[in-house]
Amino acid sequence: MYINKPPAMSTEAKITEHWTHGSLAEAIMAALEKAGVLTSSLTVADLEPMDHLHGGGAEATRGLLARLSPGPGRHILDIGSGIGGPARFLASEYGCRVTGIDLTQEFCDVAVMLTEKTGLDDRVSFRQANALDLPFDDACFDGAYSQNVSMNISDKAAFYGEACRILKPGGLFVAAEVAEGPDGPPFFPVPWALTPENSHLSKVDEISHLLAAAGFRDIEIIDHTAAMMDIHQRTRARIAAEGEPILSPKVVIGEDADERLKNSVRSVVEKRIIPLEVVCRKP
Repeated sequence: MYINKPPAMSTEAKITEHWTHGSLAEAIMAALEKAGVLTSSLTVADLEPMDHLHGGGAEATRGLLARLSPGPGRHILDIGSGIGGPARFLASEYGCRVTGIDLTQEFCDVAVMLTEKTGLDDRVSFRQANALDLPFDDACFDGAYSQNVSMNISDKAAFYGEACRILKPGGLFVAAEVAEGPDGPPFFPVPWALTPENSHLSKVDEISHLLAAAGFRDIEIIDHTAAMMDIHQRTRARIAAEGEPILSPKVVIGEDADERLKNSVRSVVEKRIIPLEVVCRKP
């Protein structure tokens, strides 16, 4: 007797399934209303507590994106833009134009909605796309960045190759990454993966080699363990003093956010993963 097995899910489908909420727009609007935020005219600051979906939150975003030397007249690509927090920050703070791409359609839809509500849709746009096959011409962006995206990508050569391809000569690529640590795999689930099958970490020297092979030069890789732990400790102290905030990335991550975030911190402490900041230039 033969039993037909369902076809195996593609990597792209697994990533999309992991990040799709199903009713994310409604969850975000409900959280904003519960927090007493006027949802008819949102600001970047209103959304900041929950729309930076990576270690270190908005504070880490500010530090990383300053490395791009952004400003008016520059066009920046956000690879893996999530619900658009960093892109809106960049446009609001520096006056540049930002295009965001994400594999998850729901993220793109919510990013568009929130950007319209903040009045930044004349400078910030989003579209569904694959980071391994960017739908843009060669050398058309002044800079590019990604934040905690590569951990879901096994073909990092293609990922870095595409990031380099779309940059103009002299353009910078900056990234927040998580590297494989010396003391074993991370504890699962973590924010980017529920199981080891969907987690693709590389060692620090492998990341450096792949960036160089993609065409980048002046490669700088910084261990951000101390900075991330400092932000985490200050966040925990604030929660202990003020209580759990209504607005946080947990609104987007979902019900098991606490377990995933605790596992991520524990993995950093036990040197199973290494948070990194990457800065490099297309010659």
